[in-house]
Amino acid sequence: MKDFYNQSIEDSSESLNTKINHGLSNAEVQARLEKYGPNELKGKEKKSFWIVFLQQFKSFMIIVLIIAAIISGVVGVMEGEGLLETFIILGILIVNAFIGAYQELKAESSLEALKKLAAPESKVIREGQTIQIASSQIVPGDIVILDTGADETLTPMAIRLEKLGKVLGIGALVICIIIFIVGISYGNSIMSVFMLAVSLAVAAIPEGLPAVSTVALAIGVQRLVKKNAIIRKLPSVETLGSATVICSDKTGTLTQNKMTVVDAYINHTLDVIDRENPASQLNQQETGLLMASILCGDAEMSQNAEGQITFTGDPTETALLDFGVLYHIKKNELEKTYPRVDEIPFDSERKRMSTINKWADNQFQVNVKGGVDEVLSVCDKIMLHGEIKPLSEEDIEKIVAANEKMALSALRVLAVAYKPLDKIPSNISVELVEDHLIFLGLLGMIDPARPEAMAAVAQCITAGIKPVMITGDHKITALAIAQKIGIHREGDLAITGNELEKLSEEYLQQNVQNYSVYARVAPEHKVRIVKAWQYNGHIVAMTGDGVNDAPALKQADIGAAMGIVGTDVAKGAADMVLTDDNFATIVAAVKEGRRINDNIMKAIQFLLSTNIGEIFLLLITSIFNLGVPLLSIHILWVNLVTDSLPALALSMDPAEDNIMKRKPNNSADGFLTKGMIWRIVYQGIMIGSIPLVAFLIGLRDGGLALGQTMAFATLCFAQLTQVTNIHSHTRSTFTHNPLKNKTLILAILVSFLLAFLVLIVPQIREIFKLEALNLEQWKLVILLSLVPIAVVEIIKLLGLNSTKAEKTGH
Repeated sequence: MKDFYNQSIEDSSESLNTKINHGLSNAEVQARLEKYGPNELKGKEKKSFWIVFLQQFKSFMIIVLIIAAIISGVVGVMEGEGLLETFIILGILIVNAFIGAYQELKAESSLEALKKLAAPESKVIREGQTIQIASSQIVPGDIVILDTGADETLTPMAIRLEKLGKVLGIGALVICIIIFIVGISYGNSIMSVFMLAVSLAVAAIPEGLPAVSTVALAIGVQRLVKKNAIIRKLPSVETLGSATVICSDKTGTLTQNKMTVVDAYINHTLDVIDRENPASQLNQQETGLLMASILCGDAEMSQNAEGQITFTGDPTETALLDFGVLYHIKKNELEKTYPRVDEIPFDSERKRMSTINKWADNQFQVNVKGGVDEVLSVCDKIMLHGEIKPLSEEDIEKIVAANEKMALSALRVLAVAYKPLDKIPSNISVELVEDHLIFLGLLGMIDPARPEAMAAVAQCITAGIKPVMITGDHKITALAIAQKIGIHREGDLAITGNELEKLSEEYLQQNVQNYSVYARVAPEHKVRIVKAWQYNGHIVAMTGDGVNDAPALKQADIGAAMGIVGTDVAKGAADMVLTDDNFATIVAAVKEGRRINDNIMKAIQFLLSTNIGEIFLLLITSIFNLGVPLLSIHILWVNLVTDSLPALALSMDPAEDNIMKRKPNNSADGFLTKGMIWRIVYQGIMIGSIPLVAFLIGLRDGGLALGQTMAFATLCFAQLTQVTNIHSHTRSTFTHNPLKNKTLILAILVSFLLAFLVLIVPQIREIFKLEALNLEQWKLVILLSLVPIAVVEIIKLLGLNSTKAEKTGH
């Protein structure tokens, strides 16, 4: 292998049989692609289905259930009952593992498809044209164009699930100990009491919860793809739902990123460009301004056989090329006459770019463009009416006034300067090249605000989210746009990067909530801004596109990279990629995150209320020594089938009408808020009381087996009616259109059918140790199963189902 990094450009191009300005032919590209293969790293080997299947048994509760199944088998053999119950428990666990493995692999396939959508692209020169291709299609010898920069903390979901797990684990342990002590005190055998405690442990843990949260997030990811947001990290969707601050770039995100030159300032005169009737001829100074601005840029133009011109590159620079074409000045032709011999690329600190172009034999010219203040700081002369004069304070005042006037009209303003050189410096440096420049003039560009951005900003404010603009533009320009779209409101402050640097960390942390506009900022300032918001307990989303934005994207709770203009480094550091670079897409993602969070909360409420119902049932019957109302296999069936299918379907619920009219959820509160605890407790007691009544009636009329059958049947069907209460804390179930979640209807029907088959098919009924029910008993089961709807409807009617904060959306 040749050390190409030690070779000159000419030697490398000769070795690779390519031409610097023409690139490879399409035929040669195809031949090399077949020879060398795609330009991509070999991905890690995918897990087989069986490995994923076995990983489903790593859960602590699953291990407990397996141990219980083994002990149950030993006891069954010793007591002459056989291994039936063991096989049933293991069978249910195996079916559950198959379902879990299938869902995991399906989600992985979906994410792989999403990765392809977010595949990085590169610009190359082929057959003399600059084109954009997938980076995987680059071959040895390609001329690649490098652009200057403008693939961790716990998520709120992870934090809250961790808290919930601790509460459930401690609660289950305490209740198991109580049950064990009470059971032994009644003279029951240690093994029977142990199996009852295991049953209670099974009842306490919502086995379907991990699957519910994963499915809800995966569905959200798929929905967001259709809304131009690619989620790179699954939990990021839910984090978005908790966002309290969105820090957004201006250009292309809040604006259309369709730059058009509309004003020119030259000879201390501000002219509006008449693009419909452009001047037929420019004077020497106007031509010089336009030529210098076009040569000092990396944007490219190409023209097809029909004469159609297309531009590629930074929108600001393509606007300059478009401006040149208006006056019949084309960059391709210009660079043939005045070729670039060296450059100092743009960077976010200098806010300037310089090129050195050959002007004539032994004559060169430095061309500079950038921010007005930054260019003026390296100028000491000015071109006025064809004469070069010293740059006076009066000149600077006039230039600054013109800049402010354009900025007040929400224009992005570029300053252009130049200086002649007799020879190229042996050591190219900023200090040597960007010094003693001659000021030429200003160019003002309009980048209209996105119409949808205004509506999105208004929605943010209604939703209790603080929108913040961060831009490299002039402060006045930034304020003009921010005020127009509603980000900067009365009482808000604006600050520049230089002013920000002078603030102490303590001051910024205490006052960051007062600032809505940051202008003239460098990428490193973004990290300070994010940290200051996070110090105050906020969940921060931050946009970025450049290489230097990566630290801020990593620091933010949600890093959102631009899909169109964003660099691969920015995309790699981000949690999500906006394929349309649109602020409104972030707001749509926040709404989806809130919907997912709501639906997971609904599933948690449903699962915990039904599980607490089972605990209440077992606790009461144990304390009063009434017998065991449910066997382990009954509870397992209810938790893994009757509970889990509807809970999964709840993740498909549509967003409530007021979802963006309430403040963000506080992740520090955890899942168990006051309102949630109240609903789980009262609904849990209700769900437990219903099968308790059925158990006591069955116990009285036919003994333990009938009581268990009545309790099992009533518990199954009562939970299926309970799920319809979960759609809203405040609105009646009867106001909800069930057709909005057809998946839930299907889940309820499937769960009902499966439970019905267990109860009526003799062979299956025998396996579950259940008895046949007569017509009167069926009527009682159905009547009791409808109680949850009646009870919750009354509680809602009385306004007792939710807290005041939940009613008001705060």
